[in-house]
Amino acid sequence: MSQAYAARRNLLRERFAATGNAAALVSRPANVRYLTGAAPRGAALLLGPDEDVLFCVGPPSGEPEEGRLTEDLRVTVLPLLGGDAAVAAADQAQGGKADALAVEEHHLTVARHRAIGSVAPRLRLSDLGNAVEAQRLVKDEEEIACLRIAAEIADQALGELLESILVGRTERHLALELERRLVDHGADGPAFPTSVATGPHSGRSRHRPTDRRVEEGDFLSVCLGANYRGYRCEIGRTFVIGTTPADWQIELYDLVFAAQRAGREALLPGAAYREVDRAARQVLDSAGYAEALLPWTGHGVGLEIDEDPQLAPAAMGKLDACVPVTVEPGVHLPGRGGVRIDDTLVVRPEADGGPELLTITTKELLAL
Repeated sequence: MSQAYAARRNLLRERFAATGNAAALVSRPANVRYLTGAAPRGAALLLGPDEDVLFCVGPPSGEPEEGRLTEDLRVTVLPLLGGDAAVAAADQAQGGKADALAVEEHHLTVARHRAIGSVAPRLRLSDLGNAVEAQRLVKDEEEIACLRIAAEIADQALGELLESILVGRTERHLALELERRLVDHGADGPAFPTSVATGPHSGRSRHRPTDRRVEEGDFLSVCLGANYRGYRCEIGRTFVIGTTPADWQIELYDLVFAAQRAGREALLPGAAYREVDRAARQVLDSAGYAEALLPWTGHGVGLEIDEDPQLAPAAMGKLDACVPVTVEPGVHLPGRGGVRIDDTLVVRPEADGGPELLTITTKELLAL
């Protein structure tokens, strides 16, 4: 992977050099990790014409969520005793050959930006923009392999939970158990706070678990994800507890399932982001649930759980092959509950079989 990280940095170097910048300062943690394989807390990466230097506040801890620094990364690692790594990086850039420095203005606070300008008054500061995020959009096969393993771990954790007794247990307890099972199966941790929603809470997006207990006849919505080597996936399913589903539950579930299937089938290279959203949204909209829908139908995943692209009505852009996204339509009916179905997929051309489904837990409406 060291060659892959070097290639990523070289591609970025070509891009900022073309805009008249001899050096760039990367401070957003996910971007630092993408370019080096590690992102120690508070780290900043200086890409220069001659060498790349990773500034760390204190010795790198090597915690799993930060990645691991290895000797073959082709990056000079410079531990600092204190202070701000981004400011230290700018100070070094001023002492080198660079006369201009591109920085990630969307990540820096006003105070940090001023501090950088203060220590490096000779450098012309410009905005690197979302250059690294744009580069991260299309994943290579190593990245997709990590996402595939993360999805397998999430599927395992969810599958084991479904085999246990659920009635009488609280949302909070079930969420904690799922997160423990993720780690037991090899995850570095959860990709995001696990959501378990029962009864009138079910179907809510990103519901925070409460002490409500699971009851017979409830809808149970679960949304979880695994973090594996920094790469994060997402899966969401809805079930019925302990009894044959009621007619309204079957009708609502079938409708959300049809919307999710329409969104998944629209995931092809060249498809507009908004068209994927529309494919899923119009199924629910035509059934009278327009006001119950979220502003988006899905989003990209990778080193962060919520990356570009956004699959939303006003989103601009088109899908490329090898872009991993979620498709997660849902409906929540206040006071009754609802349904959410969420998968992580990788966009693939039709010649390769179409979108690759990473999260494979059944989407059949099970009575647990």
